[in-house]
Parts: sequence; C-alpha cells; structure tokens
Amino acid sequence: MKKFLFLLFASFLFNSCATKDEIVYFHGAKQLAGTENLLDYEPVIEPNDVLRINVSSSSVTDEIVKPFQMPSQSGQGGGGAGGGQNLSLTGYLVGPDGFINFPVLGKVKVKGLSRGEVQVALEREIQEYVTDPIVDVRIVNFSVTVLGEVNSPGRVQITDGRVTMPELIAMVGDISYDGKRENIMIIREENGVKSVGQIDMTETDLFSSPYYYLKQNDIVYVEPSYRAVKSAGFFTSYQGIISLGTTIISLYLLINSL
Repeated sequence: MKKFLFLLFASFLFNSCATKDEIVYFHGAKQLAGTENLLDYEPVIEPNDVLRINVSSSSVTDEIVKPFQMPSQSGQGGGGAGGGQNLSLTGYLVGPDGFINFPVLGKVKVKGLSRGEVQVALEREIQEYVTDPIVDVRIVNFSVTVLGEVNSPGRVQITDGRVTMPELIAMVGDISYDGKRENIMIIREENGVKSVGQIDMTETDLFSSPYYYLKQNDIVYVEPSYRAVKSAGFFTSYQGIISLGTTIISLYLLINSL
C-alpha cells in the first residue's frame, strides 16, 4: 500500500510540474550576438485606420501652416474621426477606397503606404504652399488584442505604431505560469484575407518570424498548458480519462490482493 501511494503521489507531481524548457524564453540567445537584423518593418496603412497628421515648418509661422491643420473639434475639417471628448484620437479616417480628405489638398491616397511614405508625399504637395513643411504621421488606432493565459488580457493600444512580440508580452504583464510559451497563435487580416501564424517564445527563431512585428488589429492568443486544462476539470482530455481508468484498475487489483 505504501509503495502504491508513493507511486501515485510521484505520478501526480510529475504531471503537475513544468520543465525549465517550457518556462524559459529565448533558448540559445547567445548565438544571436553579432547577427544582423534582417527585419525592417513599418506598418502599412489600411482602410479604417485613423491617422493623426501634424504639419509644421522650420521657416514660417504657425499661422501659415494653420490651413493644413485639422480642427480640434469633432465633425469639422472633413474626413476626421474621433470625438471632442478624446482629442488625442482625433484624426483622418482612411476610407474604403484608401483615401483621406485632407485640408486644402483634398483627397489623398494613403492605402498601402507606410507612415514615412505618406509624410514624404504630403510634404511634396504642401511645399507648393508652405516653405520647408514638416509632416508627422501617426496611426492612432493601432491596437492588438491579447487573449488567453497572460496576466492582463485585453486590447492594447500602441502609441508609436510599431510593436514586437516580446514588447507586447511585457505590456500585458508576461505570460502566466499556466500559459504555453512555445505555441502562441497570431490571427491576422490583410486585404480581407485572414492568416494564422505561430510564435515560439522559447526559441530565438521568433526574431526572424514574419509575426515578430505585429500589425494593427492582430489577435494574439496564448493557449493554456495541459496542466491548466487538467486543473479546470479532470475529464477535459483523453489523458485524464485514461489516467482515471488506470487508477481505478490499480485500486481494484490492490483491494483484491489484500
């Protein structure tokens, strides 16, 4: 009886504990030293994005560039999105056709362009009216949804328009103890087509993955580990049923042998 109980307890501990490889990030990270970063990513503007565009100049006064500034009040300066109660999100809504309605210039196509390309294009157009224009473009509705086994799941607003997987994981308070770090799912939609990718946070391959940099409206899901699923209910998997059956048979044989 003592041996049986010891083996049963040891089996329980073995199935409940996580290994180091399941918890530690970036195995073999020392191999990355000196390697060149081959990823050069900048978000591409898509329909329904909201852009905050600021125009200034190093040569003229603010009054000269004022016609190119969007009014701060909601509903004014056509093409804007955002309300007066949250002026930080006031911006230009990219229409289904990929255009914004910009003061003085009218309709400007931005779909498929990066922020830097939009800045250059607007500076070129505004230069006909203003000396040395400086244009700053931000995607203000850039956000990523994080679900599953993280410490703070939810919708994460990205202020600078660019975020990596490690940065996002830090923003949500890290993956919980019960999360699977080696199989994180990213659901992405581009041009109306959904794609699904996987990231392994325990390996350095993630630094060369196309999902290393996240895009606006990505959905990131961290699966629960087998340990977490089992703790939620014993019959949540076939392994649980097999384990229960084995235990019942062992107890039956033990009782009959007494």
